[in-house]
Amino acid sequence: MDESRPRYEAFDCAPGLRLAAHERLSQVHHDNLVRRLDRLDEMIERLERRLWLAVYGVVAVILAQAVQSFLVATP
Repeated sequence: MDESRPRYEAFDCAPGLRLAAHERLSQVHHDNLVRRLDRLDEMIERLERRLWLAVYGVVAVILAQAVQSFLVATP
């Protein structure tokens, strides 16, 4: 830097402040979206567990009926 030029103190200008505010707001939005996606992921995992439990329950009932009919038919 040229020593003959006077140094000015750094100052905040309106566009810079607006940009900083926008960056903070964007970060808040991003954090909220990440939190919501995490909650949705947990809900989907719980739903998937319930679905598999229902599938296994239906298969167990069908197998129990098949075994019962086999036992009744066999003297």
